[in-house]
Amino acid sequence: MSGRSKAKGRRSLPRKQDEALLAIDVGNTQTVLGVFAGEQLISLWRMSSRLARTGDELSVLVESLCRTHLEEIRRSGRVVIGSVVPMLTQEFEAMTHRLFEARPLIVTNEVRCGVQFDLPDPTSIGADRIANAAAVAGGSLPAIVVDLGTATTFDVVNGRGHYIGGAIAPGIRTSADELFRRAARLAKVEIRKPRRRIGRTTEESIQSGIFYSAVGTIDGIVRELEAELRCSARVIATGGLAPLVAPSSRVIQEVDEALTLRGFARIDSLNR
Repeated sequence: MSGRSKAKGRRSLPRKQDEALLAIDVGNTQTVLGVFAGEQLISLWRMSSRLARTGDELSVLVESLCRTHLEEIRRSGRVVIGSVVPMLTQEFEAMTHRLFEARPLIVTNEVRCGVQFDLPDPTSIGADRIANAAAVAGGSLPAIVVDLGTATTFDVVNGRGHYIGGAIAPGIRTSADELFRRAARLAKVEIRKPRRRIGRTTEESIQSGIFYSAVGTIDGIVRELEAELRCSARVIATGGLAPLVAPSSRVIQEVDEALTLRGFARIDSLNR
């Protein structure tokens, strides 16, 4: 488990519009938790989603992470959960009941999210993609969100504020792990931008191939999506690897590692 806090000391939240909100994004690899005061994200943590944990175990972990915000969250009763791991969804819900004595908002396509879905089967959309669309729907449109997680997803909101779909590609680490698994003689390397594009060693060659194939995939898919939109779009990258990849991309205009959490926070405000 890893975590980091952006909070600078304990904050008091006296105004209703600044009520504390705990947003939880349960992904296939990582779970990201963020505490908001109004629209401001004041704390952020990441922990593994790969371990099977009970609601009781999660209560201990979340209580430790959120210890400086526990009372504010209990007073507000505001917890929003978006999950693509059904087994963990119910455990986080149990944690919310136990730790905060609150009923969490579980994000699905059936809750108000500020965006219309122009899709044949909206029930198939993951909560993270719903949140990404919600996060950008109130800004400059059309917009494309590139989310670099277990999969690299591309979510498109058109000029009318409608979510119209996107694309899903293998994630950077997912692709790298598969390469190392299938090629027994290739040693695992750190995923980072290489010093040079033409690798002089096997390690450099692997790093170059992993990094620039990811950049090329992102740039190529975004251009194809824009061609279908018949216009350029605002392109925002999110996810843990976004700051690494974005500077080398020719299409990514903004980076917001907490974009998905901001989407969950917006959804919560629309449903409270």
